[in-house]
Amino acid sequence: MSEGRQFKSHRRSVGCHRLASLMLALACALVACSPNRSMRESSRTIVDELGRTITIPEHAGRIVSLAPSITETLFALGVGDRVAGVTSYCDYPPEATLKEKVGDTLKPNIERIVGIKADLVIVSTSSQLEQYIQNLEGLGIPVYISNPRNLEQVLQSITSMGRLVGAEDRARELVSDMRARIDRVASSLASAERPRVLFLLGTEPLITVGGGTFMDDLITRAGGRSISTEAGGEYPQYSMETAVAKQPEVIFVQFDEKQLPERLKQTPAGRANRVYHLDDDLVSRPGPRIVNGLEQMASKINPEVSWK
Repeated sequence: MSEGRQFKSHRRSVGCHRLASLMLALACALVACSPNRSMRESSRTIVDELGRTITIPEHAGRIVSLAPSITETLFALGVGDRVAGVTSYCDYPPEATLKEKVGDTLKPNIERIVGIKADLVIVSTSSQLEQYIQNLEGLGIPVYISNPRNLEQVLQSITSMGRLVGAEDRARELVSDMRARIDRVASSLASAERPRVLFLLGTEPLITVGGGTFMDDLITRAGGRSISTEAGGEYPQYSMETAVAKQPEVIFVQFDEKQLPERLKQTPAGRANRVYHLDDDLVSRPGPRIVNGLEQMASKINPEVSWK
């Protein structure tokens, strides 16, 4: 790049930075002028799921959800009418699609969140959101972080969010129903075979699920043994040689089963036609419908077992 182009690029960068600063300052002014700000109401101090102490309004009436699982949870808790904004990926329940969109999961629009006078934002933990969280809290908008890592923690998260939004009774009922279904699956699978399972998120390269993820926990609870539990990282790349060598007996994919690589079709799972596409929303969103995903997965791993 020439020096002239570098200078122009730098000047544009500085200009964009100044514009962003002006927009942030404007957002601060909007917050300061708002007659409905939460800090003017009675408030309470709570600890979120990352152990952060935050101050929230006693009754958050305008909640923004920055994850589909959180949106589903809020509606399941009966406070959908208090959800003022959601991401473009929040599509369940159908009523959620009618809510104002504030960007996608990793790039929320702060000005829009301020514009709808949000008094509480709930996010699913993500390092990419760290700067957004700091910006929102700098504007006086409290941010609660949800952080479930397995099925048990999903239940705990729903309980915590029930307390957060004043829906403790509904959260108790919801968690009780979910736990009863989880227990039925566990009881039915107590003496069942535990086939080797490969869960694939992508093929070029192979991307699977590692230990410490709720998908890995789902496989175990659904009666399987994940062949990638020991792989490093939450969603590691996996070599084709290793996948074939471990001879998976069941393969779950988050793409069209017909796109399964030819070499994996020669594994026990491929030869027995035990390659399944699960409903992505049920197994990838740590919310109330995760138990549906557990039941769906269990029915594929051990089709001869019934827990209904």
